[in-house]
Amino acid sequence: MPESSSEDTLLLVDPDLDFLDWATKHLSAKNLRVLRCDNAANAVKVIEKTTVSVVVAAMELEPFDGMELLGRILQQSPQTLVILTAGFPTTGQIIEATQRGAHDVLRKESLAFELRPVVESALQTQDDRRSAGKPDAEMPKHDGRVKMIGISRALQEVFKLVGRVARSDAPVLIAGESGTGKELVAKAVHEYSPRRQKEMITINCGAIPENLLESELFGHEKGSFTGAIARRAGRFEQADGGTLFLDEIGDMPLSIQVKLLRVLQDGSFSRVGANETLTTDVRIVAATHKNLSDEVAAGRFREDLYYRLNVVEIKIPALRERLEDIPLLAEYFLQRITRKNGMARIRISAEAIATLQTHNWPGNVRELENTIARACALASSQILLPADIPLASAPRKSPAAFAAAMDQLINAAPTGVSLLEWLNAEIAARVLERSDGDFKEASNTLNLPLAELRKLLARKK
Repeated sequence: MPESSSEDTLLLVDPDLDFLDWATKHLSAKNLRVLRCDNAANAVKVIEKTTVSVVVAAMELEPFDGMELLGRILQQSPQTLVILTAGFPTTGQIIEATQRGAHDVLRKESLAFELRPVVESALQTQDDRRSAGKPDAEMPKHDGRVKMIGISRALQEVFKLVGRVARSDAPVLIAGESGTGKELVAKAVHEYSPRRQKEMITINCGAIPENLLESELFGHEKGSFTGAIARRAGRFEQADGGTLFLDEIGDMPLSIQVKLLRVLQDGSFSRVGANETLTTDVRIVAATHKNLSDEVAAGRFREDLYYRLNVVEIKIPALRERLEDIPLLAEYFLQRITRKNGMARIRISAEAIATLQTHNWPGNVRELENTIARACALASSQILLPADIPLASAPRKSPAAFAAAMDQLINAAPTGVSLLEWLNAEIAARVLERSDGDFKEASNTLNLPLAELRKLLARKK
């Protein structure tokens, strides 16, 4: 480890004496004083008597756990940076620890290659703080119920970012491919925020026709358009004091983007057909599978709105970028599916897990869940084997086979119709069928707004 400031003291807290011996040697550096304790009570006594720059503490401690130790340390010494370690920290532990002020949360099995650089970073942060003279304040504890599954470093970084941004009112933009769990992250932002006592209202911007989306968001007055038989409050009114989640914001029409920008600027809006100006206190969380920078460049998304929404961006990694999460996810889906359907317990073999980890997962976590569901339905025993995994035996179509299939489809087209429109409608209907009638999943697969999908299917009828 590089030479440290003469002001730095590092405290190690862990019941494992072998770990304390290893960490002391691993982190030793000139001008760095290393202290150690094997329980939380003694760690508090050290903090009371000594100025400690960085603490590395286990979650599992006696006579109280690492989370409580974190709170006591920051109450006594707000400037101390605390790094917590655990065998398999849960989503809630990571988010709560981050909100309460933990500098980082590390898995024990990764300490051999992560502990040193993280401690170095913490010590550098302390040096920077001393230069600036601005120690951080303690952060409050929040409880939440959202459970995200994963032990990968990439996903844990998402958990920690949620913990940091949830306590503010800044707009959040969640980016990620379809099926990565953007709505789950939005729920976590809400449930770990001060607004969690109010409702989080969700609206899919691509699922509602343009002429109805404005009314859905802002409400309307009686008689303002055909079918408006009574005054109706919009989502911004209903979400007052809470969170409004705008899913697939990239599909929002430009005409609606203008009114949304006004709400983000000053919190004011008007119902459709009304002159009265209303105000609302809403935290906006938006999500998209599109690259909004590209959409701005193409003129399909307002640049000023993009910067208003993208105050904090959370990027969710694709499943192929965190293959180490597949065993946990597969087991979670197995338990949920068998419990929901009243089935006997089904286990998954290591060979089947290996098969899952060879797939590219273009549909991400949603595709994995569907794959496990199909495997459960078709399994020949209580243990899933590679042969039970739909991916394992699915042959790829050759170019010649694809061309033959297209010729067959073209030959089946009725006479007197627009061939291109008919083909598009047939493809849309087939994708919807493969999605088990899930319009949202079909629209994501086709990369087509829901409104356009419905138009295509209407032509088929």
